[in-house]
Amino acid sequence: MTINRRDVLIGAGTAAAGLAVSGCATDATPGTATPNNWQLTTDVIVIGSGAAGLPAAIVAREAGLSVIVVEAQNHIGGHAITSGGNVPLGGGHSIQKKWGVQDSPDLVFQDLTDWSVVEPNGFPDYRYNDREIIRAFADHNVATCEFLIAHGVVFVDKAPDAQGGWSVGNSVPRELHCAPMDWPLVQTGQPAEPSQRATTSSGNGLMHPLAAAARKAGVDILLNHRMTAIHRQGAAGAVIGITANNNGKPVNIRARRAVIIATGGATGNVNFRRMFDPRLTEEYCGIAGMPWSDQDASGEIAGMAVGASLWGLYNQSGEFGSHITKPGTIGNQYGYANLRWSPGSEVFDLARAIGLRVANWQDVITVNMLGKRFYDETGRQFSANNYNSIDPYIPNSYLNARNIKYDPNNYLNAAMAGIGDGHNGGGPIWAIFDQDAVMREKWDPTPPNVDIDAGFFFSANTLGELAQRIQMKYQRVPMPPENLEATVARYNSFVDSGKDEDFDKPKPLYKIATPPFYAAWATPVLHDTRAGLRINAKCQVMDMNGAVIAGLYCAGESAGGFSMHGLARATCQGFIAGTNAATEPQRG
Repeated sequence: MTINRRDVLIGAGTAAAGLAVSGCATDATPGTATPNNWQLTTDVIVIGSGAAGLPAAIVAREAGLSVIVVEAQNHIGGHAITSGGNVPLGGGHSIQKKWGVQDSPDLVFQDLTDWSVVEPNGFPDYRYNDREIIRAFADHNVATCEFLIAHGVVFVDKAPDAQGGWSVGNSVPRELHCAPMDWPLVQTGQPAEPSQRATTSSGNGLMHPLAAAARKAGVDILLNHRMTAIHRQGAAGAVIGITANNNGKPVNIRARRAVIIATGGATGNVNFRRMFDPRLTEEYCGIAGMPWSDQDASGEIAGMAVGASLWGLYNQSGEFGSHITKPGTIGNQYGYANLRWSPGSEVFDLARAIGLRVANWQDVITVNMLGKRFYDETGRQFSANNYNSIDPYIPNSYLNARNIKYDPNNYLNAAMAGIGDGHNGGGPIWAIFDQDAVMREKWDPTPPNVDIDAGFFFSANTLGELAQRIQMKYQRVPMPPENLEATVARYNSFVDSGKDEDFDKPKPLYKIATPPFYAAWATPVLHDTRAGLRINAKCQVMDMNGAVIAGLYCAGESAGGFSMHGLARATCQGFIAGTNAATEPQRG
């Protein structure tokens, strides 16, 4: 039976929110045959309604084309709406000029291709960036910033700074911050406090205005439509459409001009992410942005199925930036530092807990599955370059690396090292603490602050009993009670002596001695995707031979060749992709 447009739109509003939050798999199906019939036809299809997808859709629609956005979830915004709302755009736009910041496209390009910038652990931020992609980004920064302002995004009224940016350039401040204003926060279901609406930074301040602008422009947004295949006209022809799954029903949508992949990356797909790092097995389940959206690699997989190449893979495995982080909250599955779910959120039934924010890592020790410490708990995660990180800074000079003080920043590597039993994954990491730590941190270790039912938080009156209670799907071996007891006893002796003889933690301060005792999930969190499909300066997808796949574009975290974290890359590439897709010839 033919599905008409009204049926599709009605179906979009009725599916369950939990359809796509497993964090492990995608139902994109390589090699599917081209449909014999199309239920819908449009000029441009955009896959994903995040920071890349909505700018692309608005630009194409305002160029006079019909646009359909397909979104897997029952809400818009993707990864971006849950973010901190930090947008590192530069090049000399109106906000930089207002605050006297001297910048240019050439300076943006120079910063983001400087081979000499390295982190304290020796890893380079910019050395493996694709120069063609960076040149296009640099040349479109100003236009993207003005586009966002023109379409309702309000930036906090202060000078550009260096807050919340990773690998965004050393020369001048570029970080802008999206004010949430009166929009509801997806984290809470309510607007921010009135005193904070124009002064705090939130991805809600980016995505709600863009969604409103897209709808005002006449973009059709089909919710609960999970793309399962991209279709190409023959083995070497143009891309002509997609298939999406809507409540179990396939919907074939024809694109007369272009398809734009803006699906948001791959960190939520276990098998895909392990191509970059075999250690990232199933227990790394606390993906940043989930359970609002999943980075399921569906765009990359569907693109590869029609011949696309991957690109810039080092940027995903290089030890710089925030593609993997220490948890900002413990005792809950979704512990990304910049995102806390509250009971008022529409996805709190999936998030299940708020989490306990760690103010001082001296208040806990972290242990592996065997109940053994593995590193100094106050150790840092990987760092990244930002404005004034290197001072003095000489562009493209060997002195930049020479002047960096070496610091391996190995907490994350130690956490992922595993227990020596031949498995690749590091396994669960548990924060161990006592009632005195609860009092110091002013925690309430009960639901909804912690997730007891799903096995991300345990408590007991003795350490031995605590070890025995740690049973959950990712704890593949029992924790020996004697191990945890010995670990805590040894650590307590370090508090007495004032020196950590094992990992050189700076003067251990507090014993773990007052029951009850607690074990809280503290496993590292996956965040950025920095490798994906190969694109050119126009954001056209390219195949293994370096040839353009006609009619196929990609932007944001699904695209490779670019080490920068976050929203500037996504919004700018969305702007570029939408602009160029609008010039595609009509096919058929």
